[in-house]
Amino acid sequence: MLSRPSRLTPAARDPNTPRPRRDPRQLARLLAYARPYRVLFVLGVLATLVSSGLNLVFPLLFGRLIDASFLKVGSTDTGPLDRTVLLLLGIFALSALFGAAQSYLLSMVGSGVVADLRRSLFSHLLSLSPQFFTAHKTGDLTSRLTSDVSTVQAVSSTALAQLFSQTVALVGSVVLLVLTSPRLSLLTLAVIPLVIGTAVVLGRRLRRVARQLQDTIAAANADAAEALGGVRVVQSFTAENLERGRYGAGMTRAFRVALRRNRLQALMAGTMGFLTFGALAVVLWYGGRQVMAGDLTPGKLVTFLIYALQVGGTVAGLTGIFNQFQEALGASGRIFELLDERSDLPESALPVPLGRAEGRVTFDHVAFQYGDVPTLRDVSFDVPAGQVVALVGPSGAGKTTLVNLIPRFWDVTGGALRVDGQDVRDYALADLRAQVGLVPQETLLFSGSIEENIRYGRPDATPEEVQAAARAANADAFITAFPEGYATVVGERGVKLSGGQRQRVAIARALLKDPRILILDEATSALDNESEALVQAALDTLMQGRTTFVIAHRLSTIRNAGRILVLDAGEVVEDGTHEALMAAGGLYRDLYELQFRKEQAARGELV
Repeated sequence: MLSRPSRLTPAARDPNTPRPRRDPRQLARLLAYARPYRVLFVLGVLATLVSSGLNLVFPLLFGRLIDASFLKVGSTDTGPLDRTVLLLLGIFALSALFGAAQSYLLSMVGSGVVADLRRSLFSHLLSLSPQFFTAHKTGDLTSRLTSDVSTVQAVSSTALAQLFSQTVALVGSVVLLVLTSPRLSLLTLAVIPLVIGTAVVLGRRLRRVARQLQDTIAAANADAAEALGGVRVVQSFTAENLERGRYGAGMTRAFRVALRRNRLQALMAGTMGFLTFGALAVVLWYGGRQVMAGDLTPGKLVTFLIYALQVGGTVAGLTGIFNQFQEALGASGRIFELLDERSDLPESALPVPLGRAEGRVTFDHVAFQYGDVPTLRDVSFDVPAGQVVALVGPSGAGKTTLVNLIPRFWDVTGGALRVDGQDVRDYALADLRAQVGLVPQETLLFSGSIEENIRYGRPDATPEEVQAAARAANADAFITAFPEGYATVVGERGVKLSGGQRQRVAIARALLKDPRILILDEATSALDNESEALVQAALDTLMQGRTTFVIAHRLSTIRNAGRILVLDAGEVVEDGTHEALMAAGGLYRDLYELQFRKEQAARGELV
């Protein structure tokens, strides 16, 4: 069976890697996202407090109703009874009205906070460098963007309001308990510290398990995202069972952690229920003795029991809120881990303005390494504006790394890289990258229409400009052949288009952007001869008047380049035209002749 390196799961992480601290101040930071909705939030809290206050009146009226019914046996005056019932109905109606208002207002706050937090997190992720994304799985990032943000939604709205509400209800119920029967109150309140202590102890354990569950599910989702994103590779290697097993193992781990969480929740609920209702049973027994002794009326006993139930309910509610806050601490910790990430491509506080660049590119003793592995060593050359430079060399020579330094996907670790005589680190990233166009070997199209993908190079372009770019890229003919023309949906990653069609759409996108510096990273290596000819013609149009770096798999396609740089082991070992390098008899000629013989053999010209 096909084997691959195992992916890291939470359990497989380096035990020496520190866990992020679950700092309660994270919640204050989270609640800052509710500031734009503070008016709605305050109104929702007020509605909650009014509803809670009205609920405190209900037990008093209910007790009066009991006394009016049972202590006046034989009386025909139903006025007090009628008035009490009407007052109860009014209290219920107002409580329901304010309850509905608080639910609507706070749901608006929660939805707004979640939308803003997701926007902020996604925007921040887009600002991070490629280095960050090489160390993090897309599935894990997506999980934090979706499920983790949803976890904190209740805390940012409903839970906080309920905290106020339950606190008011608890304080009010305790005060009214004492006023109704001081001796019964002491018996009831004795159990509250035990309930709170249980909630704190079990809540801490629940928080840890909840965070572990989030991590485990995120790891499984990351595996699933990788498998689905590369489903063709999975199916070509008949590795469906391998991926099913991998994802199934992740779900099994998540299931086991979920069982631990459920056991803790069940233990907490059972313990709280026993303590609450056990206390009520004792209160009912003792209160019944007081009623029999004439020290308490039946109505007051019922009132006291309802207040006691409210105390138990509010303590249980506060416990649930406490657990929500514990889970939110774990989720917000994962969110703020990302928000606190800083790009390893720092920008100047006072960037040098860069309008329309000339396109001159200078490598001045540039060195670069991934971690401890040197990739480029002391690379120096100057490319005048408008020159076409081909980069060739064996696999791993550093060609792609070199061109990725120009738009600052990575920063040099030694020397300097300049555009128009200025270090690229002195420009704003957005200004620099606006001057650079990239057409890679594996073209990424987004799942919208062809027109939307071309317009990605310049969102404010007119339909006429989009079509002009497509014509220049030799793409208009196949686009208009589709029934829906430019509105044709390309599918995820452009799967509905052929390789040559995707490349021409990408070239049209680059043409519309109109960059001064162009990078072609093996843009025709994966195409058949017919598609390559069409794409090459489009590339010739694209390269006109631009500083162009061409990485070519087929050396025959770069014979006419004005300049060829030959890289080997991270160094520029040859520099010149095709004819000069062939005459020099160095690495370039060896590579060219080797490839030429392979092409001859492929055509059957060699025996």
